[in-house]
Amino acid sequence: MIHVFLLMVYLGTGDSRKLISNDMYFASINDCNYYASQVSKRYGNYRSLDYLHPDDRVTAYCVPKHIKDGSVKVY
Repeated sequence: MIHVFLLMVYLGTGDSRKLISNDMYFASINDCNYYASQVSKRYGNYRSLDYLHPDDRVTAYCVPKHIKDGSVKVY
């Protein structure tokens, strides 16, 4: 068994919040946090997050997991 960090990515807020990814495992918390920060960035022609529709907001974070060695691909 090994400890890894699972990247969880959600789209939307409140009742419309949906888990859209939970299958990326990282050996390093630093790598996991880097990808969490990258997938949650938003680009567009708006100047403030106030203009971003709540259904388009992304939340990403890493959680520690204990998995069987070799059971999943670990980045």
